[in-house]
Amino acid sequence: MEIKGSVAVITGGGNGIGEAIAKYFVTHGAKVVIVDMAQKHIDRVLGEIKAMGGEAIGVQASVTSEADTARFYQAALEAFGKINIVVSCAGIIRDGTMLGIDKETGKVNRKMGLDKWQPVIDTNLTGTFLTIRDGAEAMVNGGWPGLLVAISSVNKVGQVGQLNYSSAKVAAALLPKIVVGEFMLRNIRNVRCIAIAPGYAATPMLTGMNKEALKSLLSDVHLGRLVEPEEIARLIGHCVENEAINATTLEITGGLCYPGAVAK
Repeated sequence: MEIKGSVAVITGGGNGIGEAIAKYFVTHGAKVVIVDMAQKHIDRVLGEIKAMGGEAIGVQASVTSEADTARFYQAALEAFGKINIVVSCAGIIRDGTMLGIDKETGKVNRKMGLDKWQPVIDTNLTGTFLTIRDGAEAMVNGGWPGLLVAISSVNKVGQVGQLNYSSAKVAAALLPKIVVGEFMLRNIRNVRCIAIAPGYAATPMLTGMNKEALKSLLSDVHLGRLVEPEEIARLIGHCVENEAINATTLEITGGLCYPGAVAK
């Protein structure tokens, strides 16, 4: 499938990785739909895309809402008449350990509450499910060639302090094989599904870190730097055009390793 002439829907497209993907697609001839919670981010990205000579619309919406998900897909179809690419980039973090232990007594003095657990699951897991589900529905009913992309994370292997986030991201990593297996059962041949698992990426969350903390983080990365959002965008672009890439999760980490040089 060619990027040129395609239509891409990108959730979380108002900044970071989602923004980079949107701009990559536009520069390669696609029309894009930017979905984000923040209207100011949508307006900025749309302005920059239009200055590039690209075609795009924006929809303020929550990926956790079935009604909002239906609405941004309807907006895409009304504006551009088809959907070929869906990238589920919307995500949040609420880091913390499951239990806190009092140093003096050795007893539990804190538990992770649902205020930290549920928003991460709702956005990163339920939001991904709704985005992929309704994107697949549109592609199947329209008969268009399509690629569904979930964003997982290298922390799908499990990261202490991210029980909520890692739980959602391992589910996103498993999603492509299950979804494509279902497509096989239903004889759906026009739609593929993959997941991308980035390592430490140059998004505002990490670029704004204390320099010493960032240096320590990057000591486990063979490349010695953060992965640029544009590099992730190029990988997804390659996946769009290479139809043999399907039902799998691809890591892009710069060579993230455990201490002792054992690759994650």
